[in-house]
Amino acid sequence: MFDVSCLAILRKWTVLPVTTARSVGRLLIAHRPSSSSSSSLASDQMVRVLNVAEKNDAAKSLADIMSRGRYNKREGLSRFNKIYEFPFSIFNQNCQMTMTSVSGHLLNYEFVGHYKKWYGCNPVALFDAPVEKKCLQDYTDIMRTLEREARGCEILIIWTDCDREGENIGFEVIGVCTTVKPLLKVYRARFSEITPQAVTRALNNLGMADRNVSDAVDVRQELDLRIGAAFTRFQTLRLKQVFPDVLADQLISYGSCQFPTLGFVVERYKQVQAFVPEPFWKIRVLHECDGEEVEFNWKRQRLFDYMACLVLYEHCIENPIATVVDVVSKPKSKWRPVALDTVELEKLASRKLKINAKETMKIAEKLYTQGFISYPRTETNMFPKEFDLRTLVGHQTQDQNWGGFAAALLERGPTPRNGNKTDQAHPPIHPTKYTDQLQGNERRIYEFVVRHFLACCSQDAQGHETIVEIDINEERFSISGLMIIARNYLDVYPYDKWNAKVIPTFNKGDTFQPKCIEMSQSETSPPSLLTEADLIALMEKHGIGTDATHADHIETIKSRLYVGVRDDGKFVPGELGMGLVEGYDAMGYEMSKPNLRAELEQDLKRISEGQKNKDIVLVEQIQKYKQVFIEASRQASKLDQALSQFFGDAQQVTGIDCQPGHSNPLCACPSCGLDMIIKAKRDGTGLFLSCMGFPDCRCSVWFPASVLEAVVDDSLCDMCTGRALHRVKFKFKPGSVPPFIPNEYLSCIGGCDPSLNEALGIAFPSRSANASFAGSHGRNSDSGLGSSLSAEMSRDSESTSTVTTQNGPGTSQGRNSSTRSVVHNSVTRNGPGMLATGNAQMRENTSLQNAVRPLGAHNGNNTVVCHCGQDAKLLTVRKEGPNTGRQFYACTKPVDSKCNFFLWADSTDTSGNDGGLAGSLSSVAPRNSFVQSQHLPFPANNSGNNDIRCACGNEAKLKTVQKDGPNKGRQFYSCAKPYNQGQCSFFQWADGHTGPSNPASASNRNEDSNFGRGFGFGNGQAGNGGGGSEHGRGSGYGRGSWKKPSAGGSDATPKKKRKCGLCGEEGHTKNKCPHK
Repeated sequence: MFDVSCLAILRKWTVLPVTTARSVGRLLIAHRPSSSSSSSLASDQMVRVLNVAEKNDAAKSLADIMSRGRYNKREGLSRFNKIYEFPFSIFNQNCQMTMTSVSGHLLNYEFVGHYKKWYGCNPVALFDAPVEKKCLQDYTDIMRTLEREARGCEILIIWTDCDREGENIGFEVIGVCTTVKPLLKVYRARFSEITPQAVTRALNNLGMADRNVSDAVDVRQELDLRIGAAFTRFQTLRLKQVFPDVLADQLISYGSCQFPTLGFVVERYKQVQAFVPEPFWKIRVLHECDGEEVEFNWKRQRLFDYMACLVLYEHCIENPIATVVDVVSKPKSKWRPVALDTVELEKLASRKLKINAKETMKIAEKLYTQGFISYPRTETNMFPKEFDLRTLVGHQTQDQNWGGFAAALLERGPTPRNGNKTDQAHPPIHPTKYTDQLQGNERRIYEFVVRHFLACCSQDAQGHETIVEIDINEERFSISGLMIIARNYLDVYPYDKWNAKVIPTFNKGDTFQPKCIEMSQSETSPPSLLTEADLIALMEKHGIGTDATHADHIETIKSRLYVGVRDDGKFVPGELGMGLVEGYDAMGYEMSKPNLRAELEQDLKRISEGQKNKDIVLVEQIQKYKQVFIEASRQASKLDQALSQFFGDAQQVTGIDCQPGHSNPLCACPSCGLDMIIKAKRDGTGLFLSCMGFPDCRCSVWFPASVLEAVVDDSLCDMCTGRALHRVKFKFKPGSVPPFIPNEYLSCIGGCDPSLNEALGIAFPSRSANASFAGSHGRNSDSGLGSSLSAEMSRDSESTSTVTTQNGPGTSQGRNSSTRSVVHNSVTRNGPGMLATGNAQMRENTSLQNAVRPLGAHNGNNTVVCHCGQDAKLLTVRKEGPNTGRQFYACTKPVDSKCNFFLWADSTDTSGNDGGLAGSLSSVAPRNSFVQSQHLPFPANNSGNNDIRCACGNEAKLKTVQKDGPNKGRQFYSCAKPYNQGQCSFFQWADGHTGPSNPASASNRNEDSNFGRGFGFGNGQAGNGGGGSEHGRGSGYGRGSWKKPSAGGSDATPKKKRKCGLCGEEGHTKNKCPHK
């Protein structure tokens, strides 16, 4: 096989340098194989070359030219994009050419995960949301065709249009093909028309695809997506609620180009409406000579002062004799049209042919792909000096209408009138070959291009102008006449009018009596409304869009009903368009003005020229529009007020964006890095924390049903270092959380508030734990318990003593019964005949010797050591309360792996004694946290509770109620174990009373004086509720299924076996009774 590696740079997207391409270009079309040699070209020695055009029509025309009509057509995976194959000679080698196409852009930017959904996030998040460039759903077959064909080819030639969009499409094709074949050699063919000469030039000048030009398109596409999606969602979702009767089904889109375009229409309309006519006066002189009446124009034109004009008029009629003071004769020319570019084509087709710009460009694209005209999207209006105009003019000599003019033009030679613009890519629009087979508007557009081209290459129209000036009592008047000498280009260009004007013959010094001298009154007239041609001219002047997108933007504002078009072709704004512009203008941001978009277009041009980095432009523009959006959201009521003038009273809505389900991001996902937000379940029964990357990322945390509301606060947690984590405003069901956590609570779930995490049954992971985190949260979990268990498993990996909790035969297992639970310094087994975890009130407890140092022990340097055997960290309570400013020791490890060690700093003894330690544990931990102590391996020194033991047989722990209510500040005893390590349901008030500390409060509640509450926390499955005293009621705070325990507190009564309703025997029910 022919080795072309020396002709290309080996990299991911390998392309041929321009200098190298030109040096080998002379060998590109050495010969085309004849049909007799076609069979030999199918040998294994032939190089396979993949050619990709932008559209199927272009691919067919290119294949027809390169193969001289002898190509084989076969179907691709897309029925709209055929494959044309033919032998060819390139690089002095026999090649098998495969020509196919795409259908415009193959890839498109879109948001990932939940950001795609209208209610998936707050619109402001779209400015920073991740985007990806993916294949459009309808174009997957085209992409598969390219991948299949690229695998069997060694060379790729890009034949897309030579403009910004075409360059970007080319890089999309390169990316798809080089993904399946990285060492594919890539060339770029540049051409402006599909003719044999242009194709030959392109193959002789294969070069490098321009990355800068493609980058400019990527920036524009991403910005259009972010800006358009954010404002469109904001407008649509808000105004649907504000004006439900009018805009309920209306898509209210926004675009950084379409809004300035709308602004032009609104501005002109308001100028017309606000116009106040002003009267003016002028003097007219009429004279009749040889039966013809002519009018002389006043040199002052007009006066807005009636008295001043009246004085001058009376002065003239005092001596009404006119004297000819000057007669000037001079040649006059009417210039032929400049070479045709895209903007002029759109404007002239709209004015002269009454075909709108969208339809004009659609027809021009079709004529181009058929090879009748050159590329219609060009900014160039000047022909290069070496351009072969004679051949192009010669093609038109055979036409019956303009063939004679073309032949005369060939005799004297074409001399085009050039403008001063060039894009260095394409020549002006011109015909490439003759045809008389077109019909309808296609024929009209083709005829206009031909006539414009011939007129441009012709001569200016020539005439002779005579100007006569007269004097009437020192007031000057003048008249002009025109005599056409040579029509020239006007003979072929009927779209311009130049008429002769005959006036009598006057000689200098002649005098005459005018037929009439009069003073007439008139008034100023308002500016005319914009036509489509006027609108395109304004867009070009202010840099809104490009020549290729003007028609699309105009069509968009028409389809959205922002503007309407009258019968005379004038644009008028609709009520919705007028209201939007006035609303945004009232905010102080003139979004309907062209300034913002014009700056972007200039930056895109600099990117294309390599003068500016695309990433810098992207960041600058995103931040600029983001600030505008934030301010617009804040002042959204002004938008309502502006539209209420047209749609009636606005409905009152709450919030800035008025969009349900939106939440500020809580933090970055530890698994994929996207935002995590709090969302409601589909059935509305609970809340959960979800990654915006769903379904690709399934990282989530499920809150228990006790959480009624959870709103992400704007404030960041100052204790969670290393990551930005917002605090959350929780609202709990009354009685569903321990007494020292208020029903409305602002805190962080990152682990700095262990009591909250324990109450919710979650453990927020760090990045190092995202594997277990992501896999531990399924939709079958109601309270995030899986995350708590996985965190405990990772946390216990450093303990010197680990045992498992097993469910033996005959036990009733919970949902996660297969989970292996690792517990510190204790073992719990459910054997035969025992109740399952979550319902059991009695457990068999086996104490193990603790191999680690005692709680709060000191090392040789008098440093406090935690359970992990490492130096504890000294922290300070920041939350307002009785312990604000108090210092304590805690484990230094991350929250997902730290132990439960806690110790007040003022309770330690540098000698190594732990006097008062247990007493210190009864105080309130930082941020209202649970005291995370464990079963102590030594006797607790807690005065006042030496004789009080919990249901486990261990010393109970003294705690204090922090929750607002009748028992706030009251102390109570409970089990010292953590809730997920076998904590029993023991509860007892420290003051000996079983009711509230305020007797009046108790009587008001009509409760028994022996009332008590038990706060049971399950060990990983379901919660254990228990009675606080002999006659108390049990309240379970476990996560999962909950059953009301017996009144006996921890002494649960075994469940009775069911009996048959027919025979009364145990072991079966009446449905399965053998005696039926």
